[in-house]
Amino acid sequence: MVQSNRGPIGVFDSGYGGLTILDKFRALLPEYDYIYLGDNARAPYGPRSFDIVYKFTLQAVQHLFDEGCSLVIIACNTASAKALRTIQQKDLPHIDSTRRVLGVIRPTAECVGSMTKTRHVGVFATEGTIKSESYKLEVAKLFPDITVVGEACPMWVPLVEYGEYASEGADYFVKKRVDELMERDADIDTIILGCTHYPLLLDKIRKYVPSNVSLIPQGEYVAKSLKDYLQRHPEIDERCTKNASCRYLTTENPEKFKLSARVFLRSDINVSKVEF
Repeated sequence: MVQSNRGPIGVFDSGYGGLTILDKFRALLPEYDYIYLGDNARAPYGPRSFDIVYKFTLQAVQHLFDEGCSLVIIACNTASAKALRTIQQKDLPHIDSTRRVLGVIRPTAECVGSMTKTRHVGVFATEGTIKSESYKLEVAKLFPDITVVGEACPMWVPLVEYGEYASEGADYFVKKRVDELMERDADIDTIILGCTHYPLLLDKIRKYVPSNVSLIPQGEYVAKSLKDYLQRHPEIDERCTKNASCRYLTTENPEKFKLSARVFLRSDINVSKVEF
């Protein structure tokens, strides 16, 4: 059923990493209202099958629609890779064709064309995102001359979520993946950080990549893309309320979410638990 209600912008992630995207949204577009939903009880999504990620993501999107969101950003690379297109093409026409669901992969892929000189690009991401080849496919559509090489980094998300991203122990796991990627293609001069957790490892990654290699953390590029989207689609923008507020929802224990969110947001927040 088509509804004309106005509401906040929904931001969904399987866990905490999407908070790095939300942080950039609020910095660039502070006047908007936001709802962040973390499906922390069922995270991580990275190792899960396409069918399960699609099912979980659709449930989260529907919940945000029920909260009044006309626009939902899937701030999760795995969910963007495994569920976004199906939701856009199959589900939205039946749920409400006036609402929109966007992901983080295309906005990130769009920026590499102007950044790489060698036309060789690397991607660090979860196993699920790498296996989906979503970045390779998206970049190929936009820039057919660019070679994309992906490297799965299964230990990086736990390092961040357990607060070990700045520890000496993290160096081993970061250096290992950087070395493996560069050994596979020494011509890489640009690397996409294809997971929203990875900005917290940025200093470690910079420490081990060659000095000529540029790194692309997603937040600022996705935020600029959202701003551009809202300017180009005033009919969606008009349905987004603007009271500079933000609510946080989790499928896990709210206190646990608050503690972990501090790592990403550097501040305390109020969190509510939801079930769907």
